[in-house]
Amino acid sequence: MKRSETRVVVAMSGGVDSSVAAGLLVRAGYDVVGMMMRLWSDDAFGGAEHNRCCTPAQMSEAGRVAEKLGIPFYVLDSKEVFRDTVVEYFIEQHRAGITPNPCLECNRKIRFDWLLGNALALDADYLATGHYARISRDAGGSWQLRQGIDAQKDQSYVLSVLGQAQLARTLFPVGEYPKAEVRALAAEMGLDVASKKDSQDLCFLGNGDYRDFLQLHAPDVLIAGPIVNSAGEILGEHQGLAKYTIGQRKGLGISYREPLYVLAMNPFKNALIVGTRDELGCDELIAEAVNWIAGSAPAAPFYAAAKIRHQAQPQAAWVSPLPRGRARITFDEPQRDITPGQAAVVYQGDICLGGGLIAKQNAVPPV
Repeated sequence: MKRSETRVVVAMSGGVDSSVAAGLLVRAGYDVVGMMMRLWSDDAFGGAEHNRCCTPAQMSEAGRVAEKLGIPFYVLDSKEVFRDTVVEYFIEQHRAGITPNPCLECNRKIRFDWLLGNALALDADYLATGHYARISRDAGGSWQLRQGIDAQKDQSYVLSVLGQAQLARTLFPVGEYPKAEVRALAAEMGLDVASKKDSQDLCFLGNGDYRDFLQLHAPDVLIAGPIVNSAGEILGEHQGLAKYTIGQRKGLGISYREPLYVLAMNPFKNALIVGTRDELGCDELIAEAVNWIAGSAPAAPFYAAAKIRHQAQPQAAWVSPLPRGRARITFDEPQRDITPGQAAVVYQGDICLGGGLIAKQNAVPPV
């Protein structure tokens, strides 16, 4: 099929990355269509009437980019599906005493399911996004997810939820470029977004804080309870488990003979477990709902590297696939901030093999 006969829907946000992705595809001769999702936000919270990813100004910017590139542009109403999946997931994970990463759920359920489905309904051959990642094929023809060229911007961690079906229909045009070059390309294309700042934080929070959001939408997750040490001694009172995260030191509101850190949370007893620096961290975790990008789990344990947070560096570890979609990851060195709800993502070199949600660590003290 000729490129001019290959239709690509580009997920546009009004930002520089997705705009350049669209521009590169136009330059390459594809039949390009721009599409922007209108996502849910609570206009009573955070002082913002619109989701940070799709304000009227961003829609206008995306529309101007599409006009400049000479491509059609559509807005897809995705409020309800976004609210019912990503926002509810965020609330329910906090309710379970877990620190969620809603970007993972958004990629799993919204971008590469809901949006991809709508793109294919427009007779598109591919969905393209502005993510910093790359796609290749191995000798056997299987699709591979690779880290982006720009290590500081690499987004393979939040794309570890993808599988063969999604990768076969996905393009990441800017993954081959460093961020500085992407901005230079935007300027070269005459796009006004060339110097636009990158978006950060959770898009549906507007200008507010996630704790205030939970207080409004799920006040039951912010019930006070005991702060205890690993011996079960009560040291104080927390203001709701959702206000804390593993490794946190400041804001505990208790005095002790040495600094204390959050070690774990016990949602069944509504207890926040703290301990000394020596007690913080462990060398092993269990991940659940593991997605192996190749389509099936490796047959035997293997040595690789794993990331436990988006901004963390991959650390050497043994990875042991387990029954029921789980995996045990044993690190060469103890990791300080292993946090249930975040993803543990596995790499061999620059190839992302997949990942799963951290369910537990092996050093949580019983309380």
